[in-house]
Amino acid sequence: MHFMQSWSYNLVKLQRKMSKKLFIGSLAYTTTEDALREYFAQAGNVESCVIIKDKMTGRSKGFGFVEYATEEDAKKAIEMFDGKEFEGRTLVANEARPMRERPQNSEDGFQL
Repeated sequence: MHFMQSWSYNLVKLQRKMSKKLFIGSLAYTTTEDALREYFAQAGNVESCVIIKDKMTGRSKGFGFVEYATEEDAKKAIEMFDGKEFEGRTLVANEARPMRERPQNSEDGFQL
């Protein structure tokens, strides 16, 4: 019983230390990763920051992800930035969800 309690406690501690990734939407196409990282660092320690770009053009798709070291920082960021203006746009900030599987495309770009 003691082993299970210890294991359970350590699992809870590990989960608290796990990163928390946020989806950031409605970004200006001119927003840089450095500017996004600096802005979101106001809420806590940003571990990673990426703006998603179109593969063909390299242009921003207008959304990205910011990952924090703690869940507390991530929650604070959502409270601080969701619905707030940044670089002329009203941001959407919420917890990122796992990517869904998409149908595979053939070589000519049509769905199989």
